Amino acid sequence: MESSLIDCSRVIVKDTGGEKGMGAYANQDIQEGTLVECGLMRRVATDGNQNPYLFTWSDNRDVWAYASGCATFYNTSKQPNVKMYRYFDEDRFTIIALQDIKKGDELMHTYRSLEWRACFQELNKIL
Repeated sequence: MESSLIDCSRVIVKDTGGEKGMGAYANQDIQEGTLVECGLMRRVATDGNQNPYLFTWSDNRDVWAYASGCATFYNTSKQPNVKMYRYFDEDRFTIIALQDIKKGDELMHTYRSLEWRACFQELNKIL
């Protein structure tokens, strides 16, 4: 059986019930080190510095992309429970559990551009 390039079957998206809007949540218990989600990125020719829904997609901060699956809905934390690994030259990503996660827990990673991106300045102040 062939595996899919996009798999977000361990994740659901729902309203956080707060100011954050939508968020990604574990659809099942997930053990530390487990693949939570994998997907593809599509590069866009724009300056994403003002758009919080685009991802920084290069080491030099000049390429932007949007994600497949649920990745756009992961909120940020300075104490994340998942980490996104970016494979720029393949335009794909994986998200891995940094700890055991219970079904229903919100999935949080640290935005790579949290410290410098214009659209995250206010968010960075409250974290």
